[in-house]
Amino acid sequence: MVSEWTIPSALADFHDIENALVGRRAAVFLDYDGTLTPIVDTPEQAVLSDEMRAVVRRLGDSCVTAIVSGRTRKDVQAHVRLDNLFYAGTHGFEIIGPEGSGIHHEVGQEFLPAMEELHQRLLRAVGNTPGLLLETKGYSLAVHYRLVQESAVARVESVVDELMPDYPTLRKTHGKKVFEIRPRFDWNKGKAVQWILEALDLDHADVVPFYLGDDTTDEDAFEAVDGRGFGILVADEPRPTAARYRLEDDAEVARFLHCLVRVLHEPT
Repeated sequence: MVSEWTIPSALADFHDIENALVGRRAAVFLDYDGTLTPIVDTPEQAVLSDEMRAVVRRLGDSCVTAIVSGRTRKDVQAHVRLDNLFYAGTHGFEIIGPEGSGIHHEVGQEFLPAMEELHQRLLRAVGNTPGLLLETKGYSLAVHYRLVQESAVARVESVVDELMPDYPTLRKTHGKKVFEIRPRFDWNKGKAVQWILEALDLDHADVVPFYLGDDTTDEDAFEAVDGRGFGILVADEPRPTAARYRLEDDAEVARFLHCLVRVLHEPT
């Protein structure tokens, strides 16, 4: 158990980040839920504020900017509503760029039938559990239990675990108050970040990639930018992470992005 922060604040040490950008370009990757928005009880409550949308728009005008989310690509696009960004939905299984960018990439279509069959079986087995939300995302299935009574969570998980052996091509992962079923396939947010960098010819020493995220699913992306850029964990309590810096919440994320936009607009 980590009892105190072992990584510095990205705001307090912003001068180091600013120095790293001298003579170099930035590429920024942002998680959505819990990073650009606060943590809320249900996915539909995670609404992007006008201030956050404005600063992300400016960031997208300043450098390559991508939203990398566990939500479907269409869902996160509908929430963000900015056409100058790249979007990697369902943990990067579906990627698309702005019109004219030529970026469109999908992996894992062969897993969709098994995912839908499991979804239907879970609906029948635990779909009536008070507070439970089964969110199908095509390439993944989220079992949200934030609003489920603690005494019922164990039963929900046991049902999931009993069904999983019937689907050897799928795997269960853990997030914030959610069990997520994903393809047993070597693809994640980190792979998506790397793919975008390579597709846009940004995988070079003169590019500094940033990744901001709050969940355990973002750790792959922190590792992907480690050593050449900045992974920034958004969390109000310490925990083990591959991120280099931290921010406390979405309000600090907005402050950080404002600082980053300012630096990117300054003449070098």
